[in-house]
Amino acid sequence: MTAKEQPYDIAIVMPVLNEEKFIGATLDQIYMQNYPMDRVQVIVADGGSTDRTREIVDSFKGRFGSLKLLDNPKRLSSAGRNVGARNSNAKYILILDGHTHIPGKSLLKDMVELFERTNASCLCRPQPLTPPGISEFEKAVALCRASLLGHAPDSEIYSDHEAEVDPTSSGAMYKREVFEQIGAFDESFDACEDVDFNYRVHKHGIKAWTSPKLTVYYYPRSTLGSLWHQMVRYGRGRARLAFKHRLLSPVMIMAGAAVSGLGLLALLALVSTRAASLLFTLIGLYLLLVVFYSAYLSQKENHSGCLLYGPLIFPVVHFGLGCGFLYETVLKLVDRGKKQETMRLW
Repeated sequence: MTAKEQPYDIAIVMPVLNEEKFIGATLDQIYMQNYPMDRVQVIVADGGSTDRTREIVDSFKGRFGSLKLLDNPKRLSSAGRNVGARNSNAKYILILDGHTHIPGKSLLKDMVELFERTNASCLCRPQPLTPPGISEFEKAVALCRASLLGHAPDSEIYSDHEAEVDPTSSGAMYKREVFEQIGAFDESFDACEDVDFNYRVHKHGIKAWTSPKLTVYYYPRSTLGSLWHQMVRYGRGRARLAFKHRLLSPVMIMAGAAVSGLGLLALLALVSTRAASLLFTLIGLYLLLVVFYSAYLSQKENHSGCLLYGPLIFPVVHFGLGCGFLYETVLKLVDRGKKQETMRLW
């Protein structure tokens, strides 16, 4: 990345697509930070929004030291992150989605202070799904996804401590030289591009630090359909990650195995009463687990929505991840088989 214009302290890179519902509030929260705005560069990489996203972003020009609205023709978040980073000119690069809530006014100040105090080159942040103003269903999604049954236990995105950490699950802020060391975001990823990038940060031995001071809230999905779509994308991203780095998650293996196993049993159940009996028994046990855990979570979090919606949310999370992981795995294996056949023909 070559120097252009005068350098800024912070570049905030925002890959967006159809974010009119949240983008204005997010930009407002950036503008309200207690950090000199003439030292902040905001770069919005738009993947072809068809709503009012671009119009809203344009209305903020002139309020920052520099606000750029750039095109992201590949539309993917991974490509948008690269568009922003390559067109930035700052010492520190912060990746921020267009549907986030910044709870305080000191995020940028705290970020710079932590970089300088800890000598880290990557900062990680908690990313809870409980911003203000969400619906009862959305809060249930947030609580279910943050629970043991709905979340990978090794992730740092719900952490509340300050320490040096493995950045794989939660890195989001980087010194510019990190990109020069490990390269850009992998644009073959439609999801989990951040996990792939942060895993490479970790493998290169780059120091990473997390702090609750850097907390940014994400908005949970508002319908079962959008949650399903998100989980399928995450599952596919995890499969790409597994093939690229041989990085297998036990949670994803279990989700993929459950989907394939139940699918096979469903086929066998058409011709075997024993298979049908086993299928219904497994489904019954799973539903009992989900219902009882939803009741436990409802009591623990004092939120009745967990009991009402949990028995729907958990299956969408589990089977969405499993279907996505299995689908992408099959695609990768088929593609690998085609490449091997082509090599044999040559």
